[in-house]
Amino acid sequence: MSNSPEQFWNWFVAHSEKLTMMNDLDPAERQLLFDQMQHQLDQYCPNLVFEVGDQTAQGRTLTFSAEGDFDLFRYVVELVDNAPDVDWWEFIPFKQPKGKALKVIFDRYTFETAKMAFQQLESEEEPDVIGLRVALPNLPHSYKPDPDSDRDDDLLVGVYVTIEALIGEFDCATLIGYVELCPMPDEPFKAGFRPMDDLPEFVEWFKRSRDRE
Repeated sequence: MSNSPEQFWNWFVAHSEKLTMMNDLDPAERQLLFDQMQHQLDQYCPNLVFEVGDQTAQGRTLTFSAEGDFDLFRYVVELVDNAPDVDWWEFIPFKQPKGKALKVIFDRYTFETAKMAFQQLESEEEPDVIGLRVALPNLPHSYKPDPDSDRDDDLLVGVYVTIEALIGEFDCATLIGYVELCPMPDEPFKAGFRPMDDLPEFVEWFKRSRDRE
């Protein structure tokens, strides 16, 4: 599955100056550089991806992601653990939370966390993971999940993408065990729902409670 991360880092160090100054490259040359880096990453472990952060006074970030595939998480960790010290670069394992009041576009749907709500679904069989019922404002009150519906599949994947943006790739993949969708109740908070933007704090509370047991 995986080669040594050394080959990837040797390539990165050799091209780090050009990568740091990528804004000075024309779009075609920059894309070629990204394609070459993805090829090197594929040689280390297929199905990992990367994301380069914008340049700041501290430099740039390079985030590696397994796209939520838990079986590949150890390769992300191994890669970052073996990263060299490179001026103006910080290497980050897994997509990090992007904050609150997010607007996430997936396929033809838009998910605005300020207009969504959630409630916990508890399971005696899986007490160490979180089940969520997520209320969406654009679902009709007559909505019922249809496992054979492409629309429902797209909505569910979009909600997972939104959850990942709120709490980060690692917590999304390791803590969120189940998600179901429902229409937004007329009075969601009286019905036991919480604002979707409260999910990061809820996840931190859940982890602390689990660790105390």
